[in-house]
Amino acid sequence: MHLQNIMDEIEKTDPEVYERLDTRRNAMQQFATLGGRIALAALPFALGGMFKRAYGQSTSTILNVLNYALTLEYLEAEFYTTGAASGIVPAGTPAVAAINTIRDHENEHVAFLKSTISSLGGMPVSKPTFDFTAKGTFSNVFTNYDTFLAVAQTFEDTGVRAYKGRAAELLGNSVVLSAALRIHSVEARHASHIRQMRSARGAIVKPWITGNDTGGIGSAVQANYNGEELTIQAGVNIAQFVSINAASESFDEPLTASQVQALVSPFIV
Repeated sequence: MHLQNIMDEIEKTDPEVYERLDTRRNAMQQFATLGGRIALAALPFALGGMFKRAYGQSTSTILNVLNYALTLEYLEAEFYTTGAASGIVPAGTPAVAAINTIRDHENEHVAFLKSTISSLGGMPVSKPTFDFTAKGTFSNVFTNYDTFLAVAQTFEDTGVRAYKGRAAELLGNSVVLSAALRIHSVEARHASHIRQMRSARGAIVKPWITGNDTGGIGSAVQANYNGEELTIQAGVNIAQFVSINAASESFDEPLTASQVQALVSPFIV
């Protein structure tokens, strides 16, 4: 994206951004002093400095959130890569293309996050060693297709809530926030599609979360869904206007970093 366009988008998000910095003209003149390839290479650092001045937000905060997201994307990317290679997905069915597409998306997310972290002067976290059986809870995850889909659903639903939980920490950087929200929307579509794949195989599950229902997976993942039964949004009880189920289905509830860490820890060696 051209620098001018980036600045225009930032101004749309926060019309007072230049008052926080100085003036639009002076801010643009500062960037104009960077030329050619040097400007391109220095742009992430320059933007980081600008946001720190405008919002008191350090690049380290952004890097922390991005590395957090990267760990989750490592988890999903390796899960789908392993699953696609295991032969667990019924050959000759549309599910093969679906799982391969999700696999490719997750690997693209990993590559994008690593590149972004590096461009901001950070160090991408190393990929952990995973145990997709969750220490034996899902011992047949790569030999039983229904178990594989159940674990996939849990990962996707948790990922959507995890991104929402830390999005506010990126509010001072509309460029990074926009990219994170695009990943969030892709994860939401994955979650819906996996749920529909489970439904096609007889699972009693909707394309979205109802209350804190696990969709038949059970107590092993109940903690991943607790809190989704909330029906109050912005101080308004949505259940006054629609059914309790519909009210809970209308929003995904955020998870904190510590909650997510506890939820994924069984899958990390």
